[in-house]
Amino acid sequence: MNFLAHLYLSQNNTDIMIGNFIADSIRGNHFTHYARDIQIGIKLHREIDTYTDQHPTVRISKRRLDPRYGHYAGVIIDIFYDHYLAKNWDLYSAIPLDVYVDSVYTLLQKNAVNLPEKTQHMLPYMMQYDWLYNYQFIEGMQRVLDGMNRRTKNKSKMNLATEDLQKHYDDFEKDFTEFFEELQTFSNEKLNQLQLA
Repeated sequence: MNFLAHLYLSQNNTDIMIGNFIADSIRGNHFTHYARDIQIGIKLHREIDTYTDQHPTVRISKRRLDPRYGHYAGVIIDIFYDHYLAKNWDLYSAIPLDVYVDSVYTLLQKNAVNLPEKTQHMLPYMMQYDWLYNYQFIEGMQRVLDGMNRRTKNKSKMNLATEDLQKHYDDFEKDFTEFFEELQTFSNEKLNQLQLA
């Protein structure tokens, strides 16, 4: 899953949200200096990623992608799934997406000094182009995928992935809807376990 889903699955606990958001910038166990709930967020993020990578529905989604993406297929599906979460946000949250996203940006800005350097560098771009809100639009997806492709020096071909999204749009949405229901259950149970540990 990508940024929006990880934040959403943190159940509005601000420290868990921060941990879940920064987890990809943390290597190994180099996070023991963070507050307990931030550490829980990092661990939850890793559990969600493992569960997602192994899930049969996600594997079906990956197989729908053109083979040209190779090992980047998983990253593309994560971004696609954030698109469907953003597009259908009102089915999952009573808080409007624009309000939720603004609160996330405020939280991250307020805690920017404690974020990993890589995340600090990315945050202004995320806010400037309003990634989280614009995931719901094909144009927003294209901008994110273009950026990802540039960062891989055009090796990933991710800039072409909106073609696949539009070609299999309803199938990907069905995959997301089925998977996300199961992921929410898994994530809630895992978060409870981590908080009790």
